[in-house]
Amino acid sequence: MIWDQADAFVIDFDVQAEHIDELGHANNAVYVTWLETCAWRHSQSLGLGLEDYRRLDRAMAVLRHEIDYLAAAYEGDRLKLATWIVDSDQRLKMKRNFQLVRPADQTTLLRAQTTFVCIQLSSGKPKRMPEAFIEGYGKALIQPYPLEL
Repeated sequence: MIWDQADAFVIDFDVQAEHIDELGHANNAVYVTWLETCAWRHSQSLGLGLEDYRRLDRAMAVLRHEIDYLAAAYEGDRLKLATWIVDSDQRLKMKRNFQLVRPADQTTLLRAQTTFVCIQLSSGKPKRMPEAFIEGYGKALIQPYPLEL
């Protein structure tokens, strides 16, 4: 598998009938759900699960999604979705890149970048990242290759 960036965190998906829209391919809203699932699994692998968010009264909330839908996914496709943390100010904001690939034909179906902001769960307002976020997410921070969106 050729990824846009090194050291990918990768999860696998099978496109199911419920993912398909009236046009016969995976609906664009489903892709956003897959991005969220991938980001959560990566966070959990770094030791930052929902329980940690609640205990710390902090969360990384989506501020912005930038998504390029490059090719369609169809029922029965087996897909691989990769993510990388490519930027963090270690205060409020962090960015992830994503790449969705259909290994059967090596087609990249999607490239995306999500900007997250750290919020205090109890107030919903932006708050500085706790040390656990700086350390946990920081160990996965990579130097990005240019991403054209």
